[in-house]
Amino acid sequence: MDRLGVGFSLHADTAYLESAREILERDADYFEVAPETVWRREAGTLTRNGFHRLFREIRDRSKKPFVAHGLDFSLGSPLDSEAERVRTASWLDRLRDDHEVFRFAWLTEHLGWIAVDDDQVVLPLPLPYTEEALGVAAERMRLLASVVPLVGFENNPTYFVLGDPAEEPRFFNSLCRRAGCRMLLDLHNVHTQCRNFGLNPVEYVDAIDLANVLQIHLSGGSESEPDWVPSRRVFRLDSHDGPIPEPVWSLLEHVLPRCPNLRGIVVERLEGSFAADDVRGLSEEVRRAKDLFRC
Repeated sequence: MDRLGVGFSLHADTAYLESAREILERDADYFEVAPETVWRREAGTLTRNGFHRLFREIRDRSKKPFVAHGLDFSLGSPLDSEAERVRTASWLDRLRDDHEVFRFAWLTEHLGWIAVDDDQVVLPLPLPYTEEALGVAAERMRLLASVVPLVGFENNPTYFVLGDPAEEPRFFNSLCRRAGCRMLLDLHNVHTQCRNFGLNPVEYVDAIDLANVLQIHLSGGSESEPDWVPSRRVFRLDSHDGPIPEPVWSLLEHVLPRCPNLRGIVVERLEGSFAADDVRGLSEEVRRAKDLFRC
């Protein structure tokens, strides 16, 4: 399958889009968009918002491919309640409409759970490495594939675990087999997870079946404040608010020859986390990734 190259995220934030305009227009080979950022809830249903139209205009003008990367589908939420079945059906309907417009090359989603019963958390929480969790996530991956045929899940950093964190790569491999899906390998998330749980990042990625990797994310992060927890322990945070650290670049160089089905890399940066003086450095990161991943 053809490589898309090195892409950049489109955030639903006009200041971000203006600040990153040079990167978006000159450096990025394709764009990644979170589908839920182009929706709004209106009269109990999900409808297009203004950024949906703006991103469609960017697509039409640039002629660059789009991929989707969701956050809130909640791969770990079982379809065992009427409320969750209704929420999921509404989500899939909205995705179908988006896919007709943007013709996503692929769709990825964060691995974890966001919603349970009527409660919803902000960021995906970890799953246990069990057969039950595997079955739930695989079922929901297949639902996504009914909309966009090529789908994958992203590895997350988790600040607590429901099992042995060293077993996580094998859980990823099992999910790819069970769901017939692919994987988005976020290398800063690997760096973060291994830092926080005392794992060797090279051994961690080598335990993943890298033939399943469809896409790679590169980003930076930060350190937590010592007074956040009583122990004053400092955690690595996946905050997308700084330069890509050298250990992440080293991981990229290690895995690239081992990812035969890799189709794209995305350099991530959170909106509001950079100023005009940072754009040159961000652009250099995109070009550095392009030098390593040639199309």
